[in-house]
Amino acid sequence: MSSSSAPAEPRTGSLKKRVFVVGATGYIGKFVVRELVARGYEVVSFARPRSGVNASTTEEQTRRELKGSEVRFGDVSDMASLLKHGIRSEHFDAVVSCLTSRNGGIEDSWNIDYQATRNSLDAGLSAGISQFVLLSAICVQKPMLEFQRAKLKFEKELRESGVTWSIVRPTAFFKSIAGQIEKVKNGKPYVMFGDGRLTACKPISEGDLARFIADCLEDPEKQNKILPIGGPGEPVTNLDQALMLFELLGREPKLKKMPIQIFDVIIPVLTLLSKIVPSFAEKAEFARIGKYYCSESMLVWDPVNQRYDADATPSYGTETLRDFYQRALKKGLEGQELGAHSMF
Repeated sequence: MSSSSAPAEPRTGSLKKRVFVVGATGYIGKFVVRELVARGYEVVSFARPRSGVNASTTEEQTRRELKGSEVRFGDVSDMASLLKHGIRSEHFDAVVSCLTSRNGGIEDSWNIDYQATRNSLDAGLSAGISQFVLLSAICVQKPMLEFQRAKLKFEKELRESGVTWSIVRPTAFFKSIAGQIEKVKNGKPYVMFGDGRLTACKPISEGDLARFIADCLEDPEKQNKILPIGGPGEPVTNLDQALMLFELLGREPKLKKMPIQIFDVIIPVLTLLSKIVPSFAEKAEFARIGKYYCSESMLVWDPVNQRYDADATPSYGTETLRDFYQRALKKGLEGQELGAHSMF
């Protein structure tokens, strides 16, 4: 890290906290930037020159989406680029990281969920930050996948870094359970595994989550803590989601139930093939990710009683899943594209 310099001195005459946001063009990152701008922070957003689903967003579009912040372009995976094009030897008070790997693959996870996020901490330290807010995921509490291990490795290093930290672990985003809306709207059945009650979550909207993340910069009760967080209301199962959709459409439920055991056939085959063709290792990991999300709830895990605990999963915000479904059915899913995260 020879290209880094000593921490820059805080600028005089500026009362606003300066916040450096990485992952600013992501699903949650955009809302975090807008929320911080609305609260009066001086925000610098760091982004790739081509971002969004399939790298389809231009620099000009990115500037429009992150209006109110200063947008700087570079590569968060490259420490030299991060320092030269992002930090620019300036002082910052805090870093907010909304970085996450695109698909949860093995290589991508360690490159982004660990190394790029670690880079953002190191760059922030060189800029004199005293605070770091990390968007993580609730599923890391039962780590079985590479992206979870990568996130946990960074979480540990962040806690040991000496800065004031907040680790935000949200349950499912609305986007993550929006993948079947258009298909159901177009007359296709809702696909679920088992009886649809294998898992539950307390989904949270992007706006509510952005407000919670911004709160971490201001509320001492949210600092130096791991913060699991869900949206308002009771937890919903896959079956609950399906029935809600059909009710809002005024149709009789049309369900397609798949045996979750299908993963127990696919995963060993792909794992075996990966011994011969290394590229199959990523395919096997994607299958493990699929099984995880179809069999593990996105709620707080009780390690003593070995069960998910909805009552122990905090709620925040005002927008419910029903609100989201109603809006999506009327106006479509623009801005909610899953890209590499799509399963169905």
